[in-house]
Amino acid sequence: MKKRRVAMTISLPPEIARDYEKIARQEAKNKSQLFRDMFSLYKRKTSEQEFFDLQRYGARMAREKGILTEENVERIVFEGR
Repeated sequence: MKKRRVAMTISLPPEIARDYEKIARQEAKNKSQLFRDMFSLYKRKTSEQEFFDLQRYGARMAREKGILTEENVERIVFEGR
């Protein structure tokens, strides 16, 4: 049978541990659920940042190649067909 949970131990400075427990109480969540929620948010934010970084890279490369309008993009797309 596959494990559904893996126990992990982390260490935190006392002031962060107090804040963490306080937030868990305020949110009416246990510490594990709060961590899962925080980790999920972290993954979502890093994925968003990666997307925006790629978007900026693509825009920079397009400008360097003189692709500035939708018409430029359409011309390039249909040139190869």
